[in-house]
Amino acid sequence: MSGGTFPLAQNAPELDSRDHLRHLRDEFHIPKYPISQETRQTDETPGQQAIYLCGNSLGLQPKGTRALLLEELDVWADQGVYGHHSHPNSRPWIDIDACVSEETAKIVGALRSEVAVMGTLTSNLHFLMAAFYRPTNVRYKVIVEDKAFPSDYYAIESQVLWHGLDPSDAIISISPRPGKHTIDTRDILQVIEDNREFTSMILLPGVQYYTGQLFEMERITKFAKSHDIVVGWDLAHAVGNVELSLHDWQVDFAAWCSYKYLNSGPGGIAGIFIHETRSNQGRLTGWWGHDQASRFKMENKFVAIPGAGGFQHSNPSVMAAVCLLGSLRVFAKTTIKAIREKSVRLTGYMEELLLADKETGRFYEIITPGNPSERGAQLSLLFKDGIMDAVFRKLELAGVIVDKRDPDVIRVAPAPLYNSYEDVFKFSQNLREAILEASSVTFSA
Repeated sequence: MSGGTFPLAQNAPELDSRDHLRHLRDEFHIPKYPISQETRQTDETPGQQAIYLCGNSLGLQPKGTRALLLEELDVWADQGVYGHHSHPNSRPWIDIDACVSEETAKIVGALRSEVAVMGTLTSNLHFLMAAFYRPTNVRYKVIVEDKAFPSDYYAIESQVLWHGLDPSDAIISISPRPGKHTIDTRDILQVIEDNREFTSMILLPGVQYYTGQLFEMERITKFAKSHDIVVGWDLAHAVGNVELSLHDWQVDFAAWCSYKYLNSGPGGIAGIFIHETRSNQGRLTGWWGHDQASRFKMENKFVAIPGAGGFQHSNPSVMAAVCLLGSLRVFAKTTIKAIREKSVRLTGYMEELLLADKETGRFYEIITPGNPSERGAQLSLLFKDGIMDAVFRKLELAGVIVDKRDPDVIRVAPAPLYNSYEDVFKFSQNLREAILEASSVTFSA
């Protein structure tokens, strides 16, 4: 490992030359660095492309998005309210979600009628749980993951409290086995089995945000539903990342945001899935879920749009919808299957490089599953000896954009739509240098 040279260095150009999706990188703006004023020497410092491996937190901006936004601003400026029905680009605002729902349905493996693009993730989870979490005196418990994203836990806890129940009794949390970082599917199934008589609903992440573990959604869904338990999935880190077949898996409901792997921009519009067999579920209703043909009769008699559309509440943001459209047009140039295939190879290449470096590898542990079928486009590195912050800072100064979760984890996510094997190789080089520098400072002190 002399001179910091990896034995697999020569593979990156060759792998990039064989990558059938490499042209899609040109569809995105790659940030330049230095990025922040804090790291710039002067405002005029010329930048170069950063190594952006943070799509698990915020996806990059598609180059087509700006033009779409400007088109809508022009329609608003030129036509005002008439843009709702008369649109020069065939995107009338009254039906703006239609331009993004069909492609979204393909990505999540659903019928078009089972998907609605609406709202934000946590709000949508609340609306869905209002419809699907119907506790009784006997069946009232909710099975969750112990390390669920805090927003999910807050939503579940508040729903339990809303029903007058005690979270310490009604919420069943599943944890990894002692000494493990991820949850064994067998343990999930055992918890379901042990609590089948008392459980109303299970709500788990498709991909765990901290470890990057991909849950066995089909297997878990089938087992839970065999015990008449409602099954919901938070797909924030799964949508646009892994292959999903929500309809065929008979999932009851799911929700997701779109600003991570779907690249819709910060705070972008979210989405929901309602299986066609559950579309008549009682729900909290709003004007936008009313049948379009009679919506403007203002008769105060709710007539639901068939399917997931009937769960909509307010008219969606036109600007947020076309930001998502800018990304979905890139997705439409390939398939989620091809994206996933590249993702497996790209993340595998990263893992191979990291494991090959024994010298610096002793300073961290990869806590993401090693089996490609059990992870998405992410590796989570758990650092030892308190060097994580120093490593993160040195990566940032070198133009490597990843993210951290205190106290000791750095998450690295090579997104197959815009990341290259060269990106991954350069990351591994910079990580090595950052660790050697951070560890030498730590131990010399």
